Amino acid sequence: MTAPKRQIKLFAHLLNTGNQMGGWRHPDAHAGGLHDIDYFLSMARSAEVAKFDAVFFADGPGFRRVEGKDAFSRMDVGKLEPITMLAALAMGTSHIGLIATASTSFNEPYNIARKFASLDHISKGRAGWNAVTSTGENEAHNFNQRTLNDHDTRYQRAEEFIDVVRGLWDSWEDDAFLLDKESGRYFDPDKLHALGHDGPNFFVHGPLNVGRAPQGHPLLVQAGGSPAGRELGARTADAIFTVNPPLDVAKAFYADMKQRVVAHGRKADDLKIMPSIQVVIGATAKEAAEKAAYLDNLVHPDLALSWLQMSLGGVDLSGYPLDGPLPEIPPTKGGHSLRQGVIDRAKRFDLTIRQIATHVAATRLGERFVGTATEIADILQHQFEEGAADGFVVSPPYLPGGLDEFIADVVPILRERGLFRTEYEGTTLRENLGLSRPENLFVAQPERHVEPEIWQKAAPAGEATV
Repeated sequence: MTAPKRQIKLFAHLLNTGNQMGGWRHPDAHAGGLHDIDYFLSMARSAEVAKFDAVFFADGPGFRRVEGKDAFSRMDVGKLEPITMLAALAMGTSHIGLIATASTSFNEPYNIARKFASLDHISKGRAGWNAVTSTGENEAHNFNQRTLNDHDTRYQRAEEFIDVVRGLWDSWEDDAFLLDKESGRYFDPDKLHALGHDGPNFFVHGPLNVGRAPQGHPLLVQAGGSPAGRELGARTADAIFTVNPPLDVAKAFYADMKQRVVAHGRKADDLKIMPSIQVVIGATAKEAAEKAAYLDNLVHPDLALSWLQMSLGGVDLSGYPLDGPLPEIPPTKGGHSLRQGVIDRAKRFDLTIRQIATHVAATRLGERFVGTATEIADILQHQFEEGAADGFVVSPPYLPGGLDEFIADVVPILRERGLFRTEYEGTTLRENLGLSRPENLFVAQPERHVEPEIWQKAAPAGEATV
């Protein structure tokens, strides 16, 4: 039997009113949509009709300080909490995956495990968690911290956090609930497991008070590009959300991540690499270029510079000429991969501060492809077939118009080339991504079983329970 042709996976990044900082000002953007569930539901349904794998929501629990006289023009200052929003979207869709960001820096593992397991039940197997470490001091200031922990400390916490969440998701075996009315046995106590975790950052006994999720585990997505982030993703993640650098860099990242996955005893295809792309589509190349220039002009230079400074970890560039080169940037507590990506791009293309600021504000450091629908499809096909991506996170510059254009113009071309599905393969997000359902930890390793505290006998004074 001939193996099915490998196809591109697509997520729709529904960030605010668009991924471009001035996108909300575009005539085809819904500027007032940030608190409107019908706005997000309409886009999720459009993506589902187009057979996208998932909608994706980035998030951060803080108000980012962006300086400059045009800072008030930002559109990311007020928005819905994403897990709550996805529960609503689940009721208005039937097949598309629902992925939300939640930080390991300012949450507790039990709450995150419970929320995403519940979302997976509500959506009947379509939930995904984008696990991130927070990178802003502004976020720390909302969670009883006067300063942000350093990068290594945040990642040590994140590794333990994710392991605890995955263990909690396996608290119940798949057939633990008997529902036997005649005998009066609601569940089989031998198929309920406490985690019994006691580590450097967390003490979590368990079990989780939510039954095992339809997917076994909700999809786990990560975005770290530092060495620590890559190792964590290779060991635990199902998908990696990354910026889309130049092709040679993207191929090197793809190959590195696949090698790391195999080194952790997994199959290379167990991890999907999903670079973010922003596209500007025109009937001709000239029209597309004019549309891109129009979008760039919607962002005030003050706002672009402030966003660049924040992306570099909070450095102050006010003393440097805008049309001069980016100076040496000292280490900061911010995200390492984002900071280094900005520096590398500025050096690679010999960009001035003004030029790299404009790029960051326009694309959030992802790659922007400008051209006709056929040219865009050619680029995506080339990156996919060259081993730079398993799929793409489509990040429209403005919403909903930018998503509508991609669906109407690019998706049909990919489909005609056999590169994108015509129907969903299954009903869960894992099935549609071609990912297996995780085996229960306590079934695979019975020696890990821990009795729930409620069934443990009190130990004599001076003795501890096991």
